[in-house]
Amino acid sequence: MRFPQSFLDEIRDRVPISDVIGKRVSWDKRKTNAPRGDYWACCPFHGEKTPSFHCEDKKGRYHCFGCGVSGDHFRFLTELDGVSFPEAVQQIADMAGVPMPERDPEAERREQIRATLHDVMEMAVAFFEAQLQTSAGARARAYLRDRGLSGQTQKKFRLGYAPDSRNALKEHLASKGASREQIEACGLVVFGDDIPVSFDRFRDRIMFPIEDARGRIIAFGGRALSPDVPAKYLNSPETELFHKGNILYNFRRAREAVRQAGTIVAVEGYMDVIALDQAGIANAVAPLGTALTESQLDLLWRVTQEPVLCFDGDKAGVRAAWRSLDLALPGLKPGRSVRYALLPEGKDPDDLVKTGGREAFDAILKSAKPLADMLWSRETSGKVFETPEQRAQLEKTLREATSQIQDESVRRHYGQAMRDRTNAQFGAPHQGRGKQQGQGGNRYGRGGGRGGAAGGRLAISESLTRSRLLSTTGDDMPLREAALVSAVLCHPDLLADHFDDFTGLDLDHGGLERLRSAILEACATGRPRDRAALLEHKAVAAQAATIATLDALIRRTRLWTATEAAAHDDALEGFRQALRLHRRARTLRRELGAAQNAYANDGNDMNFGRLADLRKEIDETESIEALVDGFGVSSGRPSRSF
Repeated sequence: MRFPQSFLDEIRDRVPISDVIGKRVSWDKRKTNAPRGDYWACCPFHGEKTPSFHCEDKKGRYHCFGCGVSGDHFRFLTELDGVSFPEAVQQIADMAGVPMPERDPEAERREQIRATLHDVMEMAVAFFEAQLQTSAGARARAYLRDRGLSGQTQKKFRLGYAPDSRNALKEHLASKGASREQIEACGLVVFGDDIPVSFDRFRDRIMFPIEDARGRIIAFGGRALSPDVPAKYLNSPETELFHKGNILYNFRRAREAVRQAGTIVAVEGYMDVIALDQAGIANAVAPLGTALTESQLDLLWRVTQEPVLCFDGDKAGVRAAWRSLDLALPGLKPGRSVRYALLPEGKDPDDLVKTGGREAFDAILKSAKPLADMLWSRETSGKVFETPEQRAQLEKTLREATSQIQDESVRRHYGQAMRDRTNAQFGAPHQGRGKQQGQGGNRYGRGGGRGGAAGGRLAISESLTRSRLLSTTGDDMPLREAALVSAVLCHPDLLADHFDDFTGLDLDHGGLERLRSAILEACATGRPRDRAALLEHKAVAAQAATIATLDALIRRTRLWTATEAAAHDDALEGFRQALRLHRRARTLRRELGAAQNAYANDGNDMNFGRLADLRKEIDETESIEALVDGFGVSSGRPSRSF
């Protein structure tokens, strides 16, 4: 009997091929990497002493580098055990726990129809490829050349050209024996009861063939060459072969590249995928003109535990990234998540690799944010939480978001992580200060009860002394102060909203204090709009030594929000974050001095309790530095805390 392809794919996906082969061979412990689904053994098809037989779970394939045999689950059983194909299917279905399908003559008929449709699609690909090389395809070739795509890349992705004709493809396919019904079923023509004569769907477009997971052509995407057409990109309609929400462009090739790359990257369009491949990044895929779907995300999770979703760094790209959170949250499991890479504003992957090579894109991937960071950013960016009601709303929103996670363990950890961030941002309710002894409160901080009071008090005193938040570093340039001054030096427009804040800064570093005064002098005598204009002013130029030290510190600490590379919105957010921390640190320093003096004069429990409370506040404020990073939304770059 013939089995539906969907059934064969399902049972093959449910059973790792190593489970099938592992019953017949012993894996070599030195070469095998089981966590990655990478197995080696002596070949069961020919005698050998050193392992050259390899199978990989992600691909569902085996290959012997000694005798050359290769295949999938079913072929292994038919060739090694001599069973028939239906018997092999029965064995795999039993291992998968999936019942065998009843014979369905209608399904078998549809399978035969699909097989002929694949033949028609292959003829269409060949036609478009040939048209690209004709005189009619000259403009298409010029476009691809201008986009930097080599001839080898064009052949690899089988790019083509649909001529500006209503009948060219239809007539070509008919001459090859394709019936009207087949051409219509492939979605290659526009037809209907209200259309007397069908006509070619794709006209005067560069053609991108779309493959299924087995490498068969199932649809096309067409990029218009004329600026006057309504749709710049046009996809095939839904057909027997093509269901847009279940397919990712370049999935077959990217899946094969995952083993070396370690992950798979979802970008936005065909050209992004092709440009990345040409730059040596073969593990990229793209949805087909729409937002990522649940089925497409499941495809990504099949081949890697933590795919990277890459979005443009503009506002639309950030909104798209935030929308995808609700798609990903329900499917999170232990060890399974997604990461988010945001590109610099105005850049797509194609632009990035053209100017910076694959190293530029690799840097973006290395700085990809975890999903938890994106969730926090979505719910807090651009919002104010000055009142208890606003903070309560944030907590409610975060609870609702994390409640989407179906896995109980991951849901619990996400809930705790969001509570920790909220407490670090706004301060947790104090416990114990108003309670009497014996009511469950602990007045002694980390020292426990009275028996441990001396040790606890000493530990708190020493930890306060060592606190990075409160320390003054002598001649060293404090990073928070450097962030504030460098942000304005690189983005003088920040003064439009923060002139009073900048002039009122209480700076410990003498060089930064003088540079701040010089910047204000320059802004008072003109309207510099960028760093170069500021540096032309005599007062600012006189601070060259301080500026060199400042620049070196910013580079060393990778504080991108305080550089010219940051977009205005990121520089503004970084400045505001540094300002909040700077002010809080100075307030805590003053309060700590008063509390230490009081405790030195009278070491009673009340004065010690105040020191313990300050320790807690300092811990929480330092946590903000670790958790509330400048996000690089517009610039596409992360920044470290300060």
